[in-house]
Amino acid sequence: MKKVYIILFGLMLWTTACESSLDQVPPNIASSDSLKDFQGVLNAAYYYQIGSVTPMAVMGDFRADNAKMFESPYTEFDIYGPNLAAMDNQFFRPFYSALYKSILSANNVIGNSSNATHVAEAKFLRALSYFKLVRVFGDVVVFTGTTPNIADIPTYNLKRQPAINVYNNVIIPDLIAARDGLSATRSSTGRATKYAAQGLLGKVYVQMGNFTLAEPELAAVVNAAAAMGSSSTTQFHLRPTYAGVFGSTNDLNSEILFATQISSSIVDEYGFSEFWSWYLGQDTKAPSPVDTRLIAAYDANPGDLRKGVNIKTGTNNISQKYDQANGPNHDWIELRLADIILLYAETLNENTNANGTNSSSILARLDPIRTRAGLTSLSGTATTQAAVRTAILKERRLELAFEGQRWFDLVRTGTVNAEMGQTINSNYHLFPIPISEILATNGVITQNAGYN
Repeated sequence: MKKVYIILFGLMLWTTACESSLDQVPPNIASSDSLKDFQGVLNAAYYYQIGSVTPMAVMGDFRADNAKMFESPYTEFDIYGPNLAAMDNQFFRPFYSALYKSILSANNVIGNSSNATHVAEAKFLRALSYFKLVRVFGDVVVFTGTTPNIADIPTYNLKRQPAINVYNNVIIPDLIAARDGLSATRSSTGRATKYAAQGLLGKVYVQMGNFTLAEPELAAVVNAAAAMGSSSTTQFHLRPTYAGVFGSTNDLNSEILFATQISSSIVDEYGFSEFWSWYLGQDTKAPSPVDTRLIAAYDANPGDLRKGVNIKTGTNNISQKYDQANGPNHDWIELRLADIILLYAETLNENTNANGTNSSSILARLDPIRTRAGLTSLSGTATTQAAVRTAILKERRLELAFEGQRWFDLVRTGTVNAEMGQTINSNYHLFPIPISEILATNGVITQNAGYN
């Protein structure tokens, strides 16, 4: 168990980091019990999200039918077998480590800060971290206590907890608390807000298949945006153009509910090729990353303006959503309004359209997204619940390409085999637990099925 002490103690040292600005790397300073102002520790919880960004992007798009790898062993992302665990060092371990650092920092704020807003922000970040972890790994280790004394480490329960328990006992309560404790005004500095928490809560319920609970949360965000209108500077609304959502000059724009802020002035713990390099084909492991199936999906909708943003005109193989020159200054969008609108339409279809009679009105809710993309309404194109379900999933793919969403959409909708065109063992719907964690705990933390 000595290795366990070392790992957890190292993480605990990080959680005591403190700095005055969100865009600075938090240094290691005083222990939590000597702190009075936990602003720096909260900043650390935000900062550590950066390390999860590129792994999440690669898992979300390169595992699915949006992008491909061309160099071994990275081609394991497209093979769906046990050897994906070989990517441990570059993807799964940094992802795992970054999120637990964010969680432990958030725990310190939640357990020790007297600032109610800071506590609500920390709960949002803890929920976001655990949501990422369970979508990637399924069952995970849960730790919600404040940083303990080193002597207490042997008492920890390091066994992975069922994903459903993580949702019900941590993620959902944290997001409800954040929803109720944060401001409804859009933050100009990228802090978590009421609608970021409410939107993420709705997304969590959709991920769980609980459309009844998802509907009011998603509706509240959609309706608030509609009520404020596109001229509001204090609320969320769709950008007039799809291209205007992305790029370093558009960071924290009106469509963004929450983004992990990235800046060239921030030292990034992630030491490999970043998401903008992967998507742009700048890494030799994926020089032409765009899957031809995605190109075909856009071509099935002639005039779709999103294709020119996501795929370089003429080459049909390079994403343009992220500018390579300004890559280190691109924020990573965790949640935006178009995503919420699509999820809301999905919940309405599941909750109110069993007989198909509401199909047209539900699909009409996608009109703002479709119009912005230069396309006509889908209203009247589908008449059954199943057909509407398929139409929304297709629209999600086109709207959210290269935002790390596709694989997780396929898994939660049970359409992996149909969309990927092959039978994929459900063991490989999840990703491998970092081998280092299994070894360090002498097998207390176990591997996901199929990767042993």
